[in-house]
Amino acid sequence: MVEPTALAALAIESATGYPDALYRRVGHPVGLFARVILAFEQRWNRPDRAERQRRGLGILAMAILVAGTFGAALALEQALWAWLAQWGWAGVAIAAVPGLAQQSLHQHVAAVAQALAGGNLAEAREKVAMIVGRDTAALDAPGIARAGIESLAESFCDGVVAPAFWLMLLGLPGLYAYKAINTADSLIGHREERWRAYGWAAARLDDAANWIPARLSGVLVCLAGRGGWRTMRRDARRHASPNAGWPEAAMAGALDLRLGGPVSYDGVPHDKPWLGDGRADAGATDMTCALSVYRHACALLWAIAGVYAWAL
Repeated sequence: MVEPTALAALAIESATGYPDALYRRVGHPVGLFARVILAFEQRWNRPDRAERQRRGLGILAMAILVAGTFGAALALEQALWAWLAQWGWAGVAIAAVPGLAQQSLHQHVAAVAQALAGGNLAEAREKVAMIVGRDTAALDAPGIARAGIESLAESFCDGVVAPAFWLMLLGLPGLYAYKAINTADSLIGHREERWRAYGWAAARLDDAANWIPARLSGVLVCLAGRGGWRTMRRDARRHASPNAGWPEAAMAGALDLRLGGPVSYDGVPHDKPWLGDGRADAGATDMTCALSVYRHACALLWAIAGVYAWAL
C-alpha cells in the first residue's frame, strides 16, 4: 500500500493551516520547544561561566532537546501506527501538520502586500514586522516589499521544504527534531556576545539540517519562476547564511529584482550584500508575483512528495 504521508500532510496543512481554536486550547509545538530552550538558556548560559563551558552546555542542551523531541515523536508515531493499523500514515500526516507552514506563510506575506497595495505604509510596516527580524519603522515601500519577499523565500525553506524533507526522510521524529533545531537557532543561534558560545551548537545544527533543503528550495523557486538559475548560482554564497541565500537569490533572479542590501537590527546598521541585479524598487505587484512563484513551488514540492510515496 502506498503511504503518502508527506503529501497528505502538505495537502491538509494547505487547506486548514493550524486552526486558531486548537492553538488557543493547546498551543503550538514550537511554543513548547521555545519554553524548553529558554529554560535551559536561563539556567546554563550565565555570563560568569567561561566561554568554553557555555559552549559545552549549549551542546548538551541541544543534545537533550533533539533526543527528547525525536524520542517523543517516535513514540507518538508508533502509537498512531498501532492504533490505526494500515491507516497509520494518515494519523502521522495529521500529526505532522503543525510542523508545516504553507498557509500561514502565504497569509502573512499576502497581508503585507495588501496593505502596501492600499498605500497604508504604517500597516504594511506593522505586518512585515511580524515576519522579519530587521528594524521596520523607517522602511519605505520598496524596503517593505523586499523584506516581505526575502522572508517568503527564506521561510519557504525553513517552514515548508525542510520540514517536508525531514518528514519524508525520517518520519514524524525527523520533522519535529528539525523544528526543535530551527526554533533553537532562531532563539539562541546568534553571534552577539550573549549567545555566541552557548548558541554555537544550535546554529551549526541548523546549518546542517537546512543544507539540502535550502538548495532544493532554490531549485524549486527557479522552476516555479521559470528563471533565476544564473542569479542563484552567482549570488547564493554572498549571503551571510550558508543556506538562506539559495532561495533568496533564486527568488531575486526569478522576479528580476535586487534583494538584500543594507538593513538595521536593533538600531545597528548591517551592510548586507545585494542578491540579484534587477530592480531595487520592489512593490506590491512584485510581492503578488512572489506569492505566485511560492504557490507553484509548493505544488512542485507536493509532486516530489507524491513521487517519493510511490517510489517506496
